[in-house]
Amino acid sequence: MNNPKELLARNFPTAVQDARLAAKPSLYDGPDSSYDLAFADPDFLLHPELRPVRMQLELLKPELVQREENIQSTIVMFGSARILSAEDAQARFDASQELPAGEARDLAVRRAQRQIDMSRYYEEARAFASMVTNHSAQLETPIYVVTGGGPGIMEAGNRGAFEVGGKSIGLNIVLPHEQEPNPYITPRLCFQFHYFALRKMHFLMRSVALVCFPGGFGTLDELFEALTLMQTGKCRKRPVLLFGRDFWTKLIDIDHLVDTGMISPDDIHLFRYVETAQEAWDTLRNEYGLAQPPQDSACGW
Repeated sequence: MNNPKELLARNFPTAVQDARLAAKPSLYDGPDSSYDLAFADPDFLLHPELRPVRMQLELLKPELVQREENIQSTIVMFGSARILSAEDAQARFDASQELPAGEARDLAVRRAQRQIDMSRYYEEARAFASMVTNHSAQLETPIYVVTGGGPGIMEAGNRGAFEVGGKSIGLNIVLPHEQEPNPYITPRLCFQFHYFALRKMHFLMRSVALVCFPGGFGTLDELFEALTLMQTGKCRKRPVLLFGRDFWTKLIDIDHLVDTGMISPDDIHLFRYVETAQEAWDTLRNEYGLAQPPQDSACGW
């Protein structure tokens, strides 16, 4: 053998190369043909019996991309898709004022005022994501914001990172009525899921903290699953911050759960309440002993 490099040459064509060759016109092209390569045949991959394979692929694709991007630490931001930015909430309120007088107008005004009140959470989420992204950019292991990829609080999280020039992750999911990815996610890090369970795994796999804003069934589902995993020791404990004590204590009577023996008194330490972006970021910095990084050098997480 004249060239020693041939000893290390690839033995077989790559899947990409064979897929390109197989894409050429064939005598057996057509709707009744089984001639397509198995891994290049969507009808085959979507067969009910291929569900275990699809689940594996859905776990693996975001994992490989995040490894390639060297993403090791994330902060997960949960919250309602229905919370508007302050600007959009004000526009809704102004529009409600233009409606003809009557019961419908009064109802629209009340709803619009409530949206203005709730919009503070959008702005706090936006500010918090900016702080995380900006302050951690100089760390040896940067921290990336990850959201569910949709509108509302999710948009605020990705937007805050985008506005300071940072990357952020969006874990979107196919739903019948929602949700299109918001425009602030880093394209390389915008993923789409079919399975809720695998999406939830990716929320937690790299997270160093969970920050939960007011939300509905989806937010509660994600929050309580994370708390259950930590309570039962199925995953390591990490800070869980609930934005808005008034909202959460009105929604969930934690003291009642303790008083009735449904949870242990120690379980109330699985989370804490915060009110502002600065308070949330300071809490996490104190939790991890993270000093403000100097401007001219990197600092490890």
